Amino acid sequence: MRSVVITGSSSGIGQAIAQRLAEKNWNVFAGVRNDKDADRLRNLNRAIKPLYIDVTNVTQLEDAAKEVDRSLDGNKLRGLVNNAGIAQMGPITLQPMDEIKAHFDINTLGTISACQVFAPLLGQDRSRIGPSGRIINITSLGGEIASPFLGAYTATKHALESVTDTLRRELSLFGIDCIAVGPGAVQTPIWEKAREKRNPVYENSPWSASLDNFLTTMVEAGHNGLSVDKIAEVVDVALTASRPKARYAPVPKKIINYYLLRVLPKRWVDKIFIRKFGIEYLSH
Repeated sequence: MRSVVITGSSSGIGQAIAQRLAEKNWNVFAGVRNDKDADRLRNLNRAIKPLYIDVTNVTQLEDAAKEVDRSLDGNKLRGLVNNAGIAQMGPITLQPMDEIKAHFDINTLGTISACQVFAPLLGQDRSRIGPSGRIINITSLGGEIASPFLGAYTATKHALESVTDTLRRELSLFGIDCIAVGPGAVQTPIWEKAREKRNPVYENSPWSASLDNFLTTMVEAGHNGLSVDKIAEVVDVALTASRPKARYAPVPKKIINYYLLRVLPKRWVDKIFIRKFGIEYLSH
């Protein structure tokens, strides 16, 4: 049976990926951080085996890899899906540095740590049996198109896009592929929660009204975005296609929200964001 490790499986996209692959007869090792989430995933499907993974804790990652290794019995791990991540908004010149660093620790450095720990199981250890595995890094539309008020998040996803390309080129030596999946808006309550937890420092900043516009837009995008099941479907394809793409971009209204923003001059894209969220400079 094919085995896959998924980080950040407690809810949302990670949970949807775990469920889909378990239903497709994968042996799923799902990364969680507490007993409650572990029990819930076990109840969803017996093919899901919770693993306690905090991607910022290398010792915990190594312990998880040992557990997976025992289960593989000398075979190769067929997939590593790096989904663990955080996204907290704020103007980057006001956002606390500890919060910005946490984005890099989890979204980028945590992903690199997971790749280092699980690479031998995927095929970097040539003594293992079977086809080499694939690494799927969940990046973001923000990994290619930076948004205001999500600077810390999009910076980590830009970095992760680069890491993905580097890994794909380096790990070709072992037959290990590395693929980016960069979703756009996804149906999730994350922005409703963000609205409830707004930092009071931002409330009294010059960006207060623009942040209101931003949150309204993001909440609406969450309501009308792609389902988490659609993202899980794309990850399934990335793991199993005979000739997978190097990058998948599941983005709603793709021409407007993806292709156009990638080909327009950056100054034009600046104006789109500035006008949309009301960030125009007002001289006195």
